[in-house]
Amino acid sequence: MTTLMARNITLYRWSRFLRSLIFWQAIWFLYFQDVLSAAQAILLYAVYDVAVTLLEVPSGYMSDRLGRRPTLILSAIAAFLGAACLWIGDSFAMFAAGQILIGAGGAFASGTEESLLYESLAATDRADEIEPQEVVAWRYSFTALALSAVTGGAMALFDARLPFLAGAIAMIALFAVTWRMSEPPRRSDAPDGGELLRLRHLAGHFRDPVLLWIFALSVLMYGFSHLPFVFGQPFILEALSAMGLAPSAPVVSGAVTAVMMGLSVTVSLFAVGLRNRIGLSGILLGAFALQIAISGVMALTDSALVLAVLMLRMIPDALSRPFILGRIQPLLSDDSRATWLSLKSFVGRLGFASALAIGAVSTTDVGQMPYADIQSILTVATLIGLAALACLALTARRAGVSKNSSASR
Repeated sequence: MTTLMARNITLYRWSRFLRSLIFWQAIWFLYFQDVLSAAQAILLYAVYDVAVTLLEVPSGYMSDRLGRRPTLILSAIAAFLGAACLWIGDSFAMFAAGQILIGAGGAFASGTEESLLYESLAATDRADEIEPQEVVAWRYSFTALALSAVTGGAMALFDARLPFLAGAIAMIALFAVTWRMSEPPRRSDAPDGGELLRLRHLAGHFRDPVLLWIFALSVLMYGFSHLPFVFGQPFILEALSAMGLAPSAPVVSGAVTAVMMGLSVTVSLFAVGLRNRIGLSGILLGAFALQIAISGVMALTDSALVLAVLMLRMIPDALSRPFILGRIQPLLSDDSRATWLSLKSFVGRLGFASALAIGAVSTTDVGQMPYADIQSILTVATLIGLAALACLALTARRAGVSKNSSASR
């Protein structure tokens, strides 16, 4: 059993690497709005988020009931089929089907991957390694994101569909890695007496002030992390068009994304030390503040200099995600861990998808998205973010976020 769990820990890193080979990440909006329109491109991302939203909690519940390994196998299959649909598709309906399947793949993995790692560590009496192990996995993930961003942008110069084909091949490799994983043993803390009592046990987690505070922060950070992701590509195209360099948008977008991921990996090398110096709540609030600042700068100007600011987009994730998981995993029970993590993602995605739907209504329904539309959406988002940041800062000490959270070793 110890050998199998140790193999899980190693395979977890590679599964994160392969799942992060999203070759189309730097060109998807440009491609969709070229084939369809800017409004439909936004709606396609909303379709993806809605698909994940609808499946988040059911997939987490399935993971807690049926197991981590079978859920992750289904995730790899759905992600492959979704990438294949985007590769061969040429209509909104086909693209939407691809987005739904990719969303399903993300939902099945959400919460389940992290649960498998923690439970594998716990089975070998290494649960206190959760933070450093997540930091290492983060580096694998973002190295893959950086590599796939720059190569995907280059592929698009030859054929805009090639990044989606490459993504489908990566998902086949993910399936092979997932198949080699073993189901970790789990300990049940939920009371006997049926599913109703189990659901009440899950709801009891929301009486923990630490889990409640981190839940609220995670929901907000999900949205602010994805705002530059959605609007970054039309922003890059707008900036390059003013310089007469619009045809270079896919390559520039890929290069910006690659640098963005590289910076995140670099920052992760110092993240543990920074977290130990300023505390958990300090590093999490700082990460959220940086997210808000990025959206604020994009709302202020459409200068090409903002491309440098976009490169900072993933640094907040490197400063928050591993430490959030390290803080909350020991507070969750094995038979509701994936459900709780999925519920957190569910609320974040639901809020962001709703915001995107509103944004799609307020922007143009033909051609490229103008900067004026981007500016108005990001200005409102920045004001909301500043208010939320103030509330979180005022309640962090009372919630006890930094108490009893041991530093990484």
